[in-house]
Amino acid sequence: MSTGSLTWQEGKTQVAGVGVHMIEGGSGDPILVLHGEMGQTVPLRYAESLAQDFTLHMPAHPGFGVTDQLDWIMSVRDLASWYLRVIEELGIGRVNILGFSLGGWLAAEMACQSPQTFRKMALVAPTGIKPPTGEILDMFLITTREYFEENFVDFNSTPEYSTAYPAEPTPEQVELWECSREESARLTWRPYMYHAALPHLLGRLQDLPTLLVWGEQDGVIPVSAGEVYQQAIQGARLEIIPNCGHHPEMEQTDEFVHLVRDFFK
Repeated sequence: MSTGSLTWQEGKTQVAGVGVHMIEGGSGDPILVLHGEMGQTVPLRYAESLAQDFTLHMPAHPGFGVTDQLDWIMSVRDLASWYLRVIEELGIGRVNILGFSLGGWLAAEMACQSPQTFRKMALVAPTGIKPPTGEILDMFLITTREYFEENFVDFNSTPEYSTAYPAEPTPEQVELWECSREESARLTWRPYMYHAALPHLLGRLQDLPTLLVWGEQDGVIPVSAGEVYQQAIQGARLEIIPNCGHHPEMEQTDEFVHLVRDFFK
């Protein structure tokens, strides 16, 4: 797979009891990139940019369409425990970790269980905490297309929107989205998209440098949840990007890459 000037390696790696669909590329220190609730996408421009300085490992979570479901994984905490085994078997720790939305919650749960596994952690508008002001958008009350559109301040002006979420998707892409919605529901339904204990568990992360990135106009996860994350993780830095929704890596790519690259260096 090629995007821009970079060739990505794509395939299945047998690890932790399942064939994990993995996209990998770049050079430098490793970053484990965890996708959000709507599944894995092709590498976007932010990944191309980060891959100039880092080696990106981008797995597809079990049950999200391309990696087989593991029936025993019934919660985000279960999934986090499984991913710690993946890191061990891949031999990439101490690793930087970058998580988007549901993948950010997953990264936070992993860090709570094994903070020594990680060098630095960047969370991009993570779910996992109930916002004190506002509500998490319920993706299951609207269509998949409506949910995609709610993720952006202006999806029509976001060049990579059509790359990630094409207007005329293939049947295989539609199936991937539906598998992702189904697995997200299975893992996060009650309570919806948060873990009440997480703010207390995050107090363990006293020595893990943490960056939180949020779009100021995020219509999916209110910024107030980011403030709770910042308060819970000692020394965490919260960066709020204006004119941006739930996907700063697509809506404000240059600013996003600048923040993340400088943080992980």
